[in-house]
Amino acid sequence: MTGLPRSTLLNRGITMKKSGFLILFVFSLLLMVSAIAVVPATAAEDSSSSTLRVDVLKYEPYPADIGDYVSVWVKVENYASGEAGDVSIKIEPEYPLSLDSETNAIQNFGRIPPDRTAIHEYRLYVDENAKTGTASFDLLYRADSDLSWVKESFDLKVGSNTFDSKGTVVLSNMISKPQVFMPGDTGSISFTLENTAKSGTVSIGDETYDTYARVQSATLQGTEMIEVTSEPYEGKGVLGAGDSLQVTYNIEVAENIEDGTHYLDLSTIGNSHSFNNNWKVPIVVDSYSLEVIPSRPLVLKNGEGTLEFDVANIHPNKLSSVAVALEAEGVSFSPSNYFVGTMDSDELFTIEIDVTSDQKEYTGTKNVTIIASFRNGLNEHEFIVGERPLEFEKVEEDNNAAIISAVVLILVLLIAGGYLYRKRQKQDE
Repeated sequence: MTGLPRSTLLNRGITMKKSGFLILFVFSLLLMVSAIAVVPATAAEDSSSSTLRVDVLKYEPYPADIGDYVSVWVKVENYASGEAGDVSIKIEPEYPLSLDSETNAIQNFGRIPPDRTAIHEYRLYVDENAKTGTASFDLLYRADSDLSWVKESFDLKVGSNTFDSKGTVVLSNMISKPQVFMPGDTGSISFTLENTAKSGTVSIGDETYDTYARVQSATLQGTEMIEVTSEPYEGKGVLGAGDSLQVTYNIEVAENIEDGTHYLDLSTIGNSHSFNNNWKVPIVVDSYSLEVIPSRPLVLKNGEGTLEFDVANIHPNKLSSVAVALEAEGVSFSPSNYFVGTMDSDELFTIEIDVTSDQKEYTGTKNVTIIASFRNGLNEHEFIVGERPLEFEKVEEDNNAAIISAVVLILVLLIAGGYLYRKRQKQDE
């Protein structure tokens, strides 16, 4: 084989060396581009985590109650030497926790100077079907809006305060005042919560437990038409075997509520989640009250007369301070307001009211307005029962009756005179 000239070999070596440098340059350039693409995300995460520190300051109640809200206070601290320009946090709860509103998930604090902290309160709901134990949520944070989120996880304890007592609470009595409400009424409703245990202890397997019952809270929930104006009951003691506790709530019934039975929800938290109770509490509303009906024709003779009415209580319970008043143009009534007093349900009472008019010669008809008033519990009611026609009649004097009266008077005088005459004669003898 013929060898190549030395000059040719040198030229080829130079060419290969240039190509190697070019390949190395291109490869280095690609590495630099890749590094530039990766560094911002890594630097962003490092920037937030190296600037901010997040922690759960506290949560209340402790432990979180099942079926209720728990408040969680989150603290964000800037421990770096520089200012954090646009700080935000975001919460992502896991079941059984949920946020009160998704719009409240992100909280922006803005600027946080070095060595300063910011605190924010989140409200999380604990699902009513949750089990006693631990629940988790994630807190995400970033030092600026153009940086990525950094995530940390936190736990909180879930479950009502648990006691080993085995007493059981039942709803043994309910008292409504008034017994039946009317639209617009205010009143109260009371419940008796009783510990059904018969003895001070109970044995389950090899363990012996006390039978105290704890009512940690009792909450009455209203409806759209019935408002509960009292705060929930918060228990501070225990009920022994057979002991009971009465709780009372004030309620307001709307003016436009319909007649019928409406149900409120009474929820109690007992010794533990397994001892909690929920009851449906009936509230009866009935708008019927009094009927005032004439028991004989409403007639005045020569501007005078007596009117008679039957007053009936058609409401399902007792009414107090029942009274009836009449009004008519140019007419006086006595009594002006007839006070009946207390009437039981379905009770009937007859009243008489004397009537006089200055228009003795008037004949015709005038409307008389019947007004009834009463109290249902502590609620005062007044309404117009209706209007009735009042007849005016002119009656002529009966001359025969006058003659008979005169004759009777003369006879009485004659008899009396004869008696005196005979008595005087006996005295003269």
